[in-house]
Formats: sequence, structure tokens, C-alpha cells
Amino acid sequence: MSKKVIFRILLALAAYGLFVLLVVNFYDDDPANMKWEDREAFNRQYIAKLQLDNFTFEQALENLGSPDITEAKKVDNVNYQVMFYRTQHVKSDGITTQEECTPLLFSNGLLTAIGNVAYEQFKSL
Repeated sequence: MSKKVIFRILLALAAYGLFVLLVVNFYDDDPANMKWEDREAFNRQYIAKLQLDNFTFEQALENLGSPDITEAKKVDNVNYQVMFYRTQHVKSDGITTQEECTPLLFSNGLLTAIGNVAYEQFKSL
């Protein structure tokens, strides 16, 4: 190969490396800025990794953003809050419903249940 071809290959690799570096450093992967399809996928993957009693209400707001639906109540000096994050598409009507979301139940700010059981527990309190 000639030196000219090698130079062009190295230049292309350097440009690609610079592009990757810029994307990694400056692209804000914030759920609020995602398209709804991307946000659903992000929420599903993130929620699948959660561990009970090891995730807080504040972490949910910071990492998942504002919930699509939320409910709260206080029972026997314990604060309960269920937050619904959209994880699946059901109907294209422009309205997010509970059936399109995965609920997360927090007791005094600590995650205690995930999924349909979380909302059932919340309702039975």
C-alpha cells in the first residue's frame, strides 16, 4: 500500500475516535429527552436491574426522571409512594395509562416492590 492510502486510513480512524469521544462526553442520555420508544426501552432495562431495599426514591427521580403517574399515602407513620414508569406500548392515543407502566413502590423512600405486585400492595395498605 502506498503512504497516501495508509495516511487516509489513519486520518479516518482518528476522526472516528474523535467523534466517539465527543458523543461519550457531551451526549446527555436523559430519559426526558428521549423519544417515547427509546424511553420505554431505557426504563425496562433500568428497572430490570433494580434491587429491593437498595434503591431510593431520589435515585429513581435522578436516573429515571419524573414518573408518568404517581400516587402516595401515609399509613401508620410510614410514607408510601408508588411511581409508574412507562415500559410498554399498548395503544396509540397520546395518553399514558397504568397498564403501559411498571410500578415501583417506595416505603419511606426505599424501594420495596416492583411490578403489578407493587401496586397491589399499595392499594391494600
